[in-house]
Amino acid sequence: MKHLAASVLISLIALVSTQAQDTPDKVVTGAVPFEMRVLTTGLEAPWELTWGPNGTLWVTERTAGRITETDRDTGAKRTLIDIAEVSAPGGQDGLLGLALDPNSANAYTAYTYVDETRGANPVVTDPASPYHFLYTKIVRLTYDPATGTLGQPTDIIAGLPASNDHNSGRLRFGPDGKLYYTIGDGGKNQLGNWCIPIEAQRLPTTDELAAGNYVAYQGKSLRLDIDGSIPEDNPVIEGIQSHVFTYGHRNMQGIDFAPDGTLYASEQGPKTDDEVNVLVPGSNYGWPHVAGFRDDMAYQFARWKDATTPCEQLTFSDITIDPSVPVENETAWQEPSQDPLATMFTVPSDWDFVDPACEGIDFICWPTVAASSIQTYMPESEAIPGWGKSLLVTSLKRGSLYRLPLSEDGQTLGGPIERYFQSENRFRDTAIGSDMKTLYIATDASGLTDSLSGGVTTTLQHPGSILMFYYTGADSAAAPEQSATDLASDAATATPSSITPLTYTAEQAARGKTAYDANCVSCHGPNLLNANYGPPLAGDYFNRRWTGIPVGDLFAKVRYMPPSRPNSLSAETYADMTAYILRVNELPAGDGELPSDPAQLQGMVIAR
Repeated sequence: MKHLAASVLISLIALVSTQAQDTPDKVVTGAVPFEMRVLTTGLEAPWELTWGPNGTLWVTERTAGRITETDRDTGAKRTLIDIAEVSAPGGQDGLLGLALDPNSANAYTAYTYVDETRGANPVVTDPASPYHFLYTKIVRLTYDPATGTLGQPTDIIAGLPASNDHNSGRLRFGPDGKLYYTIGDGGKNQLGNWCIPIEAQRLPTTDELAAGNYVAYQGKSLRLDIDGSIPEDNPVIEGIQSHVFTYGHRNMQGIDFAPDGTLYASEQGPKTDDEVNVLVPGSNYGWPHVAGFRDDMAYQFARWKDATTPCEQLTFSDITIDPSVPVENETAWQEPSQDPLATMFTVPSDWDFVDPACEGIDFICWPTVAASSIQTYMPESEAIPGWGKSLLVTSLKRGSLYRLPLSEDGQTLGGPIERYFQSENRFRDTAIGSDMKTLYIATDASGLTDSLSGGVTTTLQHPGSILMFYYTGADSAAAPEQSATDLASDAATATPSSITPLTYTAEQAARGKTAYDANCVSCHGPNLLNANYGPPLAGDYFNRRWTGIPVGDLFAKVRYMPPSRPNSLSAETYADMTAYILRVNELPAGDGELPSDPAQLQGMVIAR
């Protein structure tokens, strides 16, 4: 079948599990041990990180308009091309996506540029604005192996939408030899663009396509032939065939293909519900009517432009919607749309979105993570124990990498989301080493992110860098000691011959509190009921999660802390910290100290 009908494709999607819709405290701290080193620094807003043809890392520098080659061993940098046409007046424009043609010496890149010949952007009325004539184009570059440079830039499509916000900009080659590109909704209906309506649901007309007018491509993913034309088997949506592959998107900064051809995407939500999606041709993903699942939880579509009070007279707020602004619950919208594979994260409608810790910079404390990229991790054989079929999502607000384990068919989550590499950085993109054990992560050069001490920071730990994280488990040459993963496995498989009474002392718990305060309090909070980063270690959550579970399993989890240095403390200190957790949860003490031997601990059960 040459054309894919949207109405048929929508019916193909199965229901997702309830596990895919969690609050932030359901995230598990990643247990697999890694070490980090800084590979290179001094990059000007690195955005796309991918592998070049000679085993080096290629990175787009968004504000510099430069594609740079980085040696994966030494970190030495060399310029492949400077693109003078790139215009980057703000924080989400400039040189963005980069994709290498697997079948030629060509590379394709996307960037924003000034084009007065196309006329002004109709929603930018200020002629002095740098966005008045700003558009996006995708360009083909040719790699010369003799000189090690890129050149011969050739436009394949120009005049695509550009904005001061939500440009998206991720570019990928598909296994079908087509180019896939994401364009955001332009940040409309919010902040400085609050009086401009969102067009993520609007599809192009025949007349617009004939005129090369791509204004309706906002809030869409595109599928293009490598010459920029519309593939003959693109979906026909509401009677029109265009470059549009999917629609109803907000800010889809990540797309990546699995080996079986499944196309995954990460997308930034409003106050809640960053999404991880499977992109199905011709499908509608609901924005702005739906954020995450259609559940009427903590999101309403506020139509600021349609306010009975002239919009320009209002003051925009994410928290308090002016009563003159019409609002719509998610379930009021009756059109079919695609549910996400998972959200990051969903909260109830009574969630307090004003956290004093963020001191007025409320969005940093919201439950979204600002998902900035997605990478499929699907090695042919096990490389990192326990990872298997996974998605890796980077976060700007949380300075972390999230691992989403997948079910066998890749359509639902296969377990809880895990968080790795917590830092005061803005993680932008990821590349996976050929050994499948090394991860390279590019970081923003500036911006806001979570502070490790709570609240907000603008001082990034590793601005404009590529960080290298390498697995150091027991089966890795870099790790001489037994890994935390193996310790957990040992504890889980140890079968006691009988139940041993749980025991610890008040003195041991006091030592454990001292160790906890030094290593764990910033993630789990001073009362163990969760600060900003880790799951609760006390209260109802602890009771639901750990009652009836061997103490050895809890001890194995404690040994993963702190996440930047798992298994770095002595076994006795981890036993003290476990004793402190037990005491806070009012489990009775005994006559002797809690042992540090996993086999002994596996014989003790957490019970009231």
